[in-house]
Parts: sequence; structure tokens; C-alpha cells
Amino acid sequence: MVNYNDLDLPKKPNILWLVTEDMGPFIPPFGDSTIRTPNLSRLASEGVVFPHVYSPSGVCAPSRTAVITGMYPSSIGANHMRTNSHTEITGLPPYEAVPPPQVRLMSEWLRINDYYCTNNVKEDYQFSTPVTAWDESSELAHWRNRNQNQPFFSVFNFMVTHESGLFEPYPIRAGEFRHYHAGDTALVLTDSAKIALQTRAQMHVSKQSDFPIPPYLPDNEIVRNDLWKMYNNIAEMDAQLGAILDQLEADGLLENTIIFFFADHGGPLPRQKRMVYDAGLNAPMIIRFPNQQLAGKIDEQLISFVDFAPTVLSLSSSELPDYFQGRPFLGKDASLSDREYIHAAADRFDGYTDVIRAVRDHRFKYIRNYRPQQGYYLPIAYRERIPTMQELLRLEKEGQLNAEQAQWFRQTKPEEELFDCKLDPHELVNLASDPAYENKRSELSAEMDRWLISINDDPNLPESELINKLWQGESGKPKTDEPKMTLKNKRVTLSCTTPGASLGYRFIDEKFGRTGSTWEVYTEPVIVPTAATLLEVKSHRIGFDPSEIIAFDLDIQH
Repeated sequence: MVNYNDLDLPKKPNILWLVTEDMGPFIPPFGDSTIRTPNLSRLASEGVVFPHVYSPSGVCAPSRTAVITGMYPSSIGANHMRTNSHTEITGLPPYEAVPPPQVRLMSEWLRINDYYCTNNVKEDYQFSTPVTAWDESSELAHWRNRNQNQPFFSVFNFMVTHESGLFEPYPIRAGEFRHYHAGDTALVLTDSAKIALQTRAQMHVSKQSDFPIPPYLPDNEIVRNDLWKMYNNIAEMDAQLGAILDQLEADGLLENTIIFFFADHGGPLPRQKRMVYDAGLNAPMIIRFPNQQLAGKIDEQLISFVDFAPTVLSLSSSELPDYFQGRPFLGKDASLSDREYIHAAADRFDGYTDVIRAVRDHRFKYIRNYRPQQGYYLPIAYRERIPTMQELLRLEKEGQLNAEQAQWFRQTKPEEELFDCKLDPHELVNLASDPAYENKRSELSAEMDRWLISINDDPNLPESELINKLWQGESGKPKTDEPKMTLKNKRVTLSCTTPGASLGYRFIDEKFGRTGSTWEVYTEPVIVPTAATLLEVKSHRIGFDPSEIIAFDLDIQH
């Protein structure tokens, strides 16, 4: 167990998140030496490695919703992937997750605590992002645009490792090179510049490398080519990540910044992404503390993505709201005990639905299939653009898959599954009906029941009824009420009748226009700047449509 009690941290440290897409523990700090990742390897040698971090979903949007809210996706209607699309297949209206009214995005809580918060650039939550969430959320968002000495929380997302990076034709997309130029607000990627950047994308990995092929995939040229792409993408991500670390060090900020590296869930390959097996949930994480404190340590505790938001607020000396379903593992409010279990769910992906729940302790995984009459494999068109997926379907049709590879294509599935993840890391041997494991099956089943009740998750609730529940019986998506303003003695007070609505505001100067593009978070009455003539206000409760921007005439004589 790693002892964090003696960490010497600033009261409001800078916090940098380096978040990559669709990546399991496929790098040297986690035991996979297929490729070199010099930047991540250095980060690991100077920080703490966390091998047991799990997403509550095997796909990005529900996972990212858990990260930013500190709540399980299936507790707030965020568990169905792509709720605003595929309506022609589902017959459902577009909708968004609706957390309880007291819920704000983690970054908004940090902004209230005087942090400068930036996101570069992917959000992909299961709801529209309120304008109050970030000081900047764009391809140029960077800590360098903050006020002098203001603490920052900055997120950089690396798309190059995404599942779509396995599609053909295989390029490293020019847009991914923004990380090499992050913070350069004058950057314009012309066509000629994009070509030059593409040329710089050297192949990091030889196609003749000895790629580790999981037993549920065939060992042939097509699969090996996709593994080459996957590892090459990871190596390119490491180079992009290194550019951000170089900027941090060049700015003299390395030793007062806590650096998190993690993936948004497990791997991109078939039978990894979207699944509740460890291959879909287990995300590598490294945390580097200032001055290399605890360098080289390995923290074996179980951590869930719902723990990230309370942990960051705990590290930032912010007050923790009481709605979090996760628990802080670092900082002033760190839990005194480690987790016993992590939990996960799989429901609709694009146009196709299953209902699965999972719970895992340090060794065993219990899975409950609520649709046992339905096969595992879902014909998701996006995934079928991966050559390996196409190859699996071809071999399955021709009856050429072995028993382990064919498991995924069974027409039915057991109601319960139990796996020894230590002896059976690919979760291929179901122990649920083995009398020798009955006590463990019973324990984890009871824990799942407890968890479902505690977060108010009804797996059998049809999605149409979920929407009705989120919309509180209304016939359409709810809308946030317009904000109201009162002005007295040059002091503005704002309000909104929608419970839980965040209020963003910005003043307009009669001579210079807006005082800034950033929407400030309203928490208490505000003094009107001397030259301001108008006040723009927008209200937004998460999961509701936001209000229009309302302009208030301040009617002040100068």
C-alpha cells in the first residue's frame, strides 16, 4: 500500500490531465514491452503507477460522463451510448442524461474555487456542456491563457489511439498534430502544413514486431496489421504527450503540477471496447506528484472513474458536494479505506441494445446478463469498419474460429458469469456454476444487488420509460427557464427558477465590446464594471436545453 500521508503539495496545485482514447495497459510501465514509450516511461519512473483502474463502461461517452460528474452513468440515464442519434433504428427521441439538480461538472466546481479550467478538445459527455464548465474548451485551449499565478486544471485529449485509428486507409490524421503546437494561438494549419505534418508521422513500430495476440482473436496477417496500427498509434500518442510535458517544463510549472495520465477505458479491438470484460474496462493510469514524490511506486488499490472528480476536488482544497457516488483516493478528504469492488454496465451502443451489469473485486469478476436469450455480439456498423472485425465475421461465417474465438458469437449467453481474472485474464472460463466458487458468486451477486439499489439503477427499465423518467413525464425534452436579473447600487443579482441551473454571465463594454469570451460562473452578486452597458446571461441545467442568451440593459450613466 502506498502511503500518501507525507505528500508535500501546494494548497491549490495545478492539475494536468493527459487523457488518451481506447487504450488498455499496452505500454512498458504496465508490463507490455512491445513498443517504447519514452515519455510515459519517464512519467511512470517519476510517479505512481495504478494498474487497477476501471471505467464503469467500455465506451467513451458514458465513461467521460462518469469522470466529469463523479456519478455512475446508469444512475443518471447516461448508460446508453449515443442518445442523440440512431433514432431511426431505436424509434426513440433524442435525449440527454439528467443528473440530480445539485450536480455540476467537476470543472465548474474548480472554477468556483478560482481555478482556470481548459479542455483540449474532446468532451463527449452524454449531455450538452454548460457554458460555465470551462474557461476554454477548444483546439487552442491551454493553461498559458490564464491570469498570472492562477492555478489551473487543464485537460489534453489524444484521439490518435481511438478505435477509428484502425480503419482503412490508415493515416495518422493531421488534426492530431495540434498537440505539438498547443498554446500557439496564432497557429493555422494550412493544407501544405498538414502535408508536412503528415510526413513527420514516422512509423514508430515495425510491422514485423512480435505482437501479443489475445486468444479471442485469430493469429493472421489482418489481425497483426491492426495490432501494428494500434501500437503505432500509442507510440505517436506518447510523442504528442511528450510535447505537452515539454511545454509544462519550459513554463517552469513541472514541480507545482500534479500530472494524471489515463485512458478513457480499455482497448480498441473487437471484444475489448464496449465490453465489461477487463479488456474493455481496465485503463492504465500514472500520477506524477511535484518533485517526483513517491517516484517508482505501484498502487494496487481498486479505483473507479467515479472516484476521479472527488479526488481532484480533494486535491484542490475544494469543498466536496455530497452527491458524489465515488470516493477521493488522494487529497485532504481521501478515504481512509480502499475500495472492495468496482462496478460497470453495458446497455445500448448506437442502434443495438443489451443489458449487462458487472462487479469485480481484486480477483474475481461477476457478470449478470439480463438478456440471456440474446447473443453477445452486436452488429455495430462503426466497429465493423475495423479489418479485424471483418475478418472475425468472415471466419465465423465459414466456421473457422476456434472455441475461444467463437465464444463471442454464441447465440445465447448464461444468466451469470464468474471469472478468476488472475488465472483467466481474458475471461474465457465461466465458473458461475462451479460449486467450488459458490461463495464468491453469492458474495458478488449480493454486492451487485446492493449497488443497483444504492444508485437507483433498474436494468430492466425500457429506454422509453427511462426517457419518461428523466423528463419527469413531460412530452418533450425539458428546457431551462430564462435567467432573471436585479440591479441595485451597481450590483447585479441573477437567478433562475429551474432547480439546479448554472448561470453564466459576461459583461459588454460600450467601447470595447465583450470584456471576454469566457462565461463567468455566477455564485453571488457581482459589481458592474465601470464601462459596462450590457450583461449577457445564459442558464443551463445539465440534461435540459439551455436558455437563450439574455441581454440585460444595465442602464448605468458614466
